[in-house]
Amino acid sequence: MSPLSLFRQKDFNLKNEFLSGLTVALALIPEAVAFSIIAGVPPLSGLYAAFTIGLIASIAGGRPGMISGATGAIAVVVAPLVALHGFEYLLAAVVLMGILQLFAGVLRLGKFIRLVPRPVMFGFVNGLAIVIFMAQFEQFKVKSGQDLAWMTGAPLYTMLGLVSLTMLIIWQVPKLSKAIPASLVGIFVVSAIVIGLDLDTTTVGDLASISGSLPSFHFPTVPMTLETLWIILPYSIVMAGVGLIESLLTLSLIDEITETRGRGNKECVGQGLANLVTGFFGGMGGCAMIGQSLINIDSGGRNRISGIVAALTLLIFILFGAPIVEKLPMAALVGVMFIVAIGTFEWASLKVFGKIPLSDSLVIVVVTLITVVFHNLALAVLAGVIFSALVFAWENSKMIRARKRVDEEGAKHYEIYGPLFFGSTTAFNEKFSPAEDPSVVYVDFAESRIVDHSAIDALNSLTDRYDKHGKKLHLKHLSSDCRKLLANSNAIIDVNIMEDPKYKIVSDQLS
Repeated sequence: MSPLSLFRQKDFNLKNEFLSGLTVALALIPEAVAFSIIAGVPPLSGLYAAFTIGLIASIAGGRPGMISGATGAIAVVVAPLVALHGFEYLLAAVVLMGILQLFAGVLRLGKFIRLVPRPVMFGFVNGLAIVIFMAQFEQFKVKSGQDLAWMTGAPLYTMLGLVSLTMLIIWQVPKLSKAIPASLVGIFVVSAIVIGLDLDTTTVGDLASISGSLPSFHFPTVPMTLETLWIILPYSIVMAGVGLIESLLTLSLIDEITETRGRGNKECVGQGLANLVTGFFGGMGGCAMIGQSLINIDSGGRNRISGIVAALTLLIFILFGAPIVEKLPMAALVGVMFIVAIGTFEWASLKVFGKIPLSDSLVIVVVTLITVVFHNLALAVLAGVIFSALVFAWENSKMIRARKRVDEEGAKHYEIYGPLFFGSTTAFNEKFSPAEDPSVVYVDFAESRIVDHSAIDALNSLTDRYDKHGKKLHLKHLSSDCRKLLANSNAIIDVNIMEDPKYKIVSDQLS
């Protein structure tokens, strides 16, 4: 990709891209530090991941305007690995994670995001909004000896007041002017008040120091053995899956908001390349970040430039701006994230309860609860997809039906409607009466399809039933893919496929 190609996208404003990138960079810092603490790694590992992943995914990914970096979903997965085997094994797992994601992109597996139903998307978004909202409550705690305790008294009132002021500014600024992102205005105004009045409140520096040097190349110092591979492989597979699921679902959400279309397979490649590189530069790994992506979109970021600016600005903060950034009040950043959580929640989903099938409502609730309780997006989405698939199979199993008629020559015709698959085979077989039918029977599949092995086995069973009564069963109007499926299964089924010039089906005997 040439540098000029970054500017070829239509409908973007260069000023908005830079200001959006700056806003996102400020919002990335506490998240990256918090996730590194969860993972049990140095804060700079989270910051380096935010920089390298954010930069590479913005350039090579498939969704302009989407922000990537260190995420909580990855941090939760890697925490046990770090605790058991140490930081170097994490870096090796991140490298392998990137390789797996690259393979997923090359194999074009990104298209399978289409299998995620709408209710699962609702549940994913709602669950993530709740997780983002609840995560901010950690900033209302202060150290009390070796433990953390909830704020009380003046510190709590100060924090609540500053958070509320930030949210009020973000809410009102767009009504006055959209020249500067409202989130950026909120952060600067509240920061100016805190610094100017020397208010005693929690700042970014209270989390950890963000000062550091340029990330340097570091090959993970782990034994290059099969034992090491078996240690990191399970973690890498889960990390790759979680990262791609969250990234592709975020991509779909941004597509919907911007009414444009990202490229899922390219995003898989971009995420893989980003994690492969960050593993060699001390980063903890990551994926797309829905909160920061929405901040970027709401602030006017539509191009790859905003993501690149966010990553480079974050690096500048690490190298030169730490003394200033560490003075920023956490209350301002919490207020921004509260607004993001409120905007992320799909409030329209609450209105559809009672208007959509009960199964879809259950999917929304289940995916939301799994996301909130387990903080495992991959598990939540997988559970939602499986539940939806089972409901779909059950509903389609009841759609199989047969219209019966006898022609002038005395032959009986069964005209089948609906798909024949594992869920409908029992109902299909119940529609036939071999003992009562004439010697010649036709089964017409013009309005049906043979889908799987269970369907083939059902036809074989039906053929045997008619054969025991000395009667012939013929299949008509099979589509080409159905005929191929039967031909590939000729070892287990013996039926006649009737010639039909209209459907260009050639008579054949499968044996």
